Amino acid sequence: MKKLIAAALLGILSIAPLIAQEKSKPNVLFIAIDDLKPVLGCYGDKIIKTPNIDRLAKMGTVFLNNYCQQAVCGPTRASLLTGMRPDVTKIRDLHTKMRDMNPNIVTLPEYFISQGYTTSGIGKIFHPSCVDKKFDPQSWSIPFLVPKESDYFGGFPVQKHYQSPELKALNAKEEVVSADEDGKGKGKKKGKKEADDEEGARGPAFECLDLPDDAYDDGVSAKLAVKQIVMLNAAKKPFFMAVGFRKPHLPFVSPKKYWDLYNREDMPVAEFQEHAANSKDFSYQNSGEVSSYSGVKEYAKYTDKSVNKFGLAIEKQKELIHAYYAAVSYTDAQVGILLNTLEKLGTLNNTIIVLWGDHGWHLGDHDMWGKHTNYEQATKAPLIIAAPGLKAGQTKSMTEFVDVYPTLCELSGGKVPTYLDGKSLVPVMKNNKASVKEYAMSQYPRKMPKIDVKVEDGKGKLMGYSMRTEQYRYTVWLKNFTSDQVYSADKVYNIELYDYVKDPLEKVNVSDDKKYAAIAADLDKKIVAYFKSKEVKL
Repeated sequence: MKKLIAAALLGILSIAPLIAQEKSKPNVLFIAIDDLKPVLGCYGDKIIKTPNIDRLAKMGTVFLNNYCQQAVCGPTRASLLTGMRPDVTKIRDLHTKMRDMNPNIVTLPEYFISQGYTTSGIGKIFHPSCVDKKFDPQSWSIPFLVPKESDYFGGFPVQKHYQSPELKALNAKEEVVSADEDGKGKGKKKGKKEADDEEGARGPAFECLDLPDDAYDDGVSAKLAVKQIVMLNAAKKPFFMAVGFRKPHLPFVSPKKYWDLYNREDMPVAEFQEHAANSKDFSYQNSGEVSSYSGVKEYAKYTDKSVNKFGLAIEKQKELIHAYYAAVSYTDAQVGILLNTLEKLGTLNNTIIVLWGDHGWHLGDHDMWGKHTNYEQATKAPLIIAAPGLKAGQTKSMTEFVDVYPTLCELSGGKVPTYLDGKSLVPVMKNNKASVKEYAMSQYPRKMPKIDVKVEDGKGKLMGYSMRTEQYRYTVWLKNFTSDQVYSADKVYNIELYDYVKDPLEKVNVSDDKKYAAIAADLDKKIVAYFKSKEVKL
């Protein structure tokens, strides 16, 4: 009997360190915000009201020069959640499914499952059309949370967006037409069936009603996420909780109290609303997403659609910016609810919190509205990470979304997979003056102008790779090429170069300016080296 007791005690003592280690692991709160550009107080915006995100910024590191891999939801989310670039994930659009291309790819929440975490999610994390069953079920150890109609004040919003009684009546009569995210709908009528948020019906570009937060998706997501966090915390096991907020994605719907935070006349319209000198038309987009919503197109000039000229009236610009800012403040309030929950549970100081907006958004600059480009306003995106034991601060180091995966691995005490495309940002979080990389890479596909398509055997596909350094943006447009192929200089179709010290608004493409010849040559050498480094993996 004494031997049995001794053996039992030995067994308990041997597993005790493992139990203690598991309990000591930090939790992870992973906050994804759709179409949020860095118009936040902590990024220097003087008008926006974002007290809760600013509160988080005072707890962690604000990455002031962070960039997405591709300025559209599906590809950039796939890159962040796998730590791999679009040419590896093969997700460069809103239709290709991640696991069709990479059946064995390990997502960030899957990694945390392997580390003994419970993973749970709600809202928009992956783009629903780029993963299986909209949520990628194998990423979650608890089934992904899906709100019920009873969770909403007023029931499901029509087409997942609107609570307007008039629009609900129209929807019941199947009078709302559909369009995809780029505004290229075929005009098919949608009835009562709920559509994906990116592919649903197009009603107004915004809605302002005096309703509670849980009349819309994000208020419901915050409410249900709170219940889930309480449950996860009670389980005494480390958790990875992902919460995806949908606003400020179009349509810009939010309760009236958030609109009331702003004066429309104070809304900051873009200073430069022309195409850059010496740039090509295909580098731009035609604001097709925003113009597919009612009440917008009639305020645009459309002077020459062939070169993506939009010309939106100033009063409509201010109205849309007001709506965008209100939607940002609405989402900010939901972030506050999550932070308050962690604080009340006493686990705030043992939780890694990462908040990111999946890409930027053109609010009228270069005569554009939306994402879908390689320019600064589309590719620059907010990233804030707070972690136990690390001081708050800001860093100007160049960073990218592929860096989030390895950073969270290291912060949680796990090993960083060697195959990831990104680098851990922990050195920057420990020393805000440090730098982990010289540049960030973004990319965006385009079609070649029709006049040149015949020359390229009728393919006419372009991929623009954009290298952003501290001072410059060097974009190379390549014919029928992606970086998972062997690079050759004869693929170069066009080049752009912008100097953000002398030209922060991207007014002039100086790629052919003799004064920049040496700089262009150096940047070209770097981007070719980048392509060559990818060939090693082929």
